[in-house]
Amino acid sequence: ASSDATVLILGETGTGKEVVARAVHGASSRKTGAFVAVNCAALNENLLESELFGHEKGAFTGADRLRIGRFEEADSGTLFLDEIGDISPGMQVKLLRVLQEGEFQRVGSNRSLPGDARIIAATHRDLEALVREGTFREDLFYRLNVISVRVPALRERREDIPELSEVFLKFYARKNGKELRGISRSAMDLLVRYPYPGNVRELENAMERAVVMARGSVLVREDLPATLLEGKDAARPTAGPEEGSLPDRLEAMERASIEAAMEKAEGVQSRAARYLGINERNLRYKLKKYGLK
Repeated sequence: ASSDATVLILGETGTGKEVVARAVHGASSRKTGAFVAVNCAALNENLLESELFGHEKGAFTGADRLRIGRFEEADSGTLFLDEIGDISPGMQVKLLRVLQEGEFQRVGSNRSLPGDARIIAATHRDLEALVREGTFREDLFYRLNVISVRVPALRERREDIPELSEVFLKFYARKNGKELRGISRSAMDLLVRYPYPGNVRELENAMERAVVMARGSVLVREDLPATLLEGKDAARPTAGPEEGSLPDRLEAMERASIEAAMEKAEGVQSRAARYLGINERNLRYKLKKYGLK
């Protein structure tokens, strides 16, 4: 935190990479400056360029006024580039120039502007593998990977689950106007044993639902989502005949297939639906049904 070096945060989806980035910013000399977060996977190349660097009035159709980009907003602060592994080759070149030269140009301008934002990037993807495949620039990887921080999956740090559960319990109890004194031992045992393919985000979702469903002053195992109660593990879709009823096993296989398709499609629902041979509306229903994000 005490340096201005670029940081690359690695970890599965839902592990809390942005939480780590905010912690680094909050402990740095830039903490009085802005912390600006951009989800690189949510925008195509043209929109991302405008989002990061801004644009001049008249730069393209619909650009009816000057727009300040995220680099300018983060001046003297921190710019968090989430899902950096998803940016296009063209965008990689432009970002590399900013990191090398410390300056950028708004879309539609030939004038270079200085950029004094510390860069923290994050991704759930294996950037070294992408470099070997030729889809991610090696020089950009080394520019980003000055300091590397790996955020472990929740199943690798189960000792954190009780404390995180208590934090989420208090937060959602207050939000929903409920008085809950704590979590029963049997409920906590289930929370600690579950593998959490969705990591901390999945735990938070489970605790929010449990708080809403709780009827007593203590959260009990019956308040927890069915996935925890039934011990479903998305990493084990090939359950044997003795491991639950046929409907349960079919649901486990369907959920695992959907997760694999979403990963293959890099989160693009229309593409995942094509892989699965279903329409996008049906996929959205199933994502909601299984609590997948």
